Amino acid sequence: MLAGFRIRLACAFAMLAPLGLQVQQANATEFVCRPSTLTRDAADLASSWSRGSTPLRILAIGSSSTEGIGASGKDKTYPARLGALLREGLSGRSIEMVNAGIGGETAPQTLSRLKAALSEGRYDLVIWQVGTNDAVTGGDLGTFRQLVADGIAAAKQARTRLVILDPQFYPGIKETARYRAYVDAIAEVARAQAVPVLSRYQAMLSWYQRDADGFMAALAGDRFHMSDAGYGCLAQDIARSLLGDRPAATLTASAR
Repeated sequence: MLAGFRIRLACAFAMLAPLGLQVQQANATEFVCRPSTLTRDAADLASSWSRGSTPLRILAIGSSSTEGIGASGKDKTYPARLGALLREGLSGRSIEMVNAGIGGETAPQTLSRLKAALSEGRYDLVIWQVGTNDAVTGGDLGTFRQLVADGIAAAKQARTRLVILDPQFYPGIKETARYRAYVDAIAEVARAQAVPVLSRYQAMLSWYQRDADGFMAALAGDRFHMSDAGYGCLAQDIARSLLGDRPAATLTASAR
């Protein structure tokens, strides 16, 4: 059954070409999106989702990376692109993707909205993007760890499947040790509660280490938020992680 998902999801990547990504040979000014997996702990979702026929409701909640700051339009955000890929990978199953991103939020603000959303409606999956603004602005790391634990507890109480999307990597990180401490804290708290973490930080760091010049096309003009190319690649990697697929598509986008 998963073999069918692989075929359908691989075909779905062709949908991204009209959204600003082109399959072509890379050069020094291009970002090449190569297949990767952000977690290996969420692939069981594919088999459970394939059995149902009712619409899947997915809540993407977080700050600017979820809202899509840096994207050229709402259809270029990672939740929008992810929704399209999942629909294709699940044979056109109806998916309601709710984008609840608000730029500039820190963990306490998003946690409050997450709890409210879980009490007001049912979701088959929540993708909680958290940690970037907390790491940038500082604060107490112990308090942050507790906030992450509280969010996990809220999802479990609501009997909602949760995955956490950790902070982005960007070359301008000023206090690397502190920033990385927040990334590590998310991983540690989530691991203790058996919650998958979509390791965006590590994925983007590997993009940068592989091709520092091309990496800049994955970022918006502020060199902090992601661009259309970055959000598109992120959506592909999340889709692979959720469906357990390893398509062999290679996508590139010119730097801007």
